[in-house]
Amino acid sequence: MKKSFFSWRATVAGLAGGLLLIVNASAQDTCGLCAKRVVINSELATCFLDQYDQFAKTSSDAVVVDLSSCASRGVVEALPSPNKAPAEPDMQFIVSRPQLACLKKQLEAPGVVLDPSATIELDSCK
Repeated sequence: MKKSFFSWRATVAGLAGGLLLIVNASAQDTCGLCAKRVVINSELATCFLDQYDQFAKTSSDAVVVDLSSCASRGVVEALPSPNKAPAEPDMQFIVSRPQLACLKKQLEAPGVVLDPSATIELDSCK
């Protein structure tokens, strides 16, 4: 009888541990409003990096990033190349905590080209 009790206990502990892993993984995937990609330029990237500590301090799992106060006014942007128009940068977006850290890491990567704009894929940031 002792043997079956310990076997049952080990089974329950294993199932509980597995369930916690599934719940934790799905919690990161449940952010339906989180951006899959962010279009950003060097000006907004600098502003994001300057404000990163403030974004990271928020207590929620989904972080609202608002860069609308960062855009300069009155600056004439370069004309797009005739072959491909640059994508409009995202001024506001929602990301998960792991995506926030990943975006920071990608923006700080050596040699990253952000102008006229760059699309940062956040799907791989989980």
